[in-house]
Amino acid sequence: MHDKKLYGTATVGTKGQIVIPADAREELQINPGDHMYVIGSARHGFVGLIKEAELEDFIERMNIQVESFTKLKNEKME
Repeated sequence: MHDKKLYGTATVGTKGQIVIPADAREELQINPGDHMYVIGSARHGFVGLIKEAELEDFIERMNIQVESFTKLKNEKME
């Protein structure tokens, strides 16, 4: 099951602000005051947002994977 979805369009205002479509905010549980990190790729013309809590969770999972990889690598070298 794919959870990726196109929620519509947003127009960039003169101050660089965009409005996230209401259905996206509701479905993705984005609430006023949530801290969002802006990610993107200049080469691909991509910009995206990730909630702070989700980014922290992703980093924690990556750290666990790195630790597992390092342990496995060290065991093979012994």
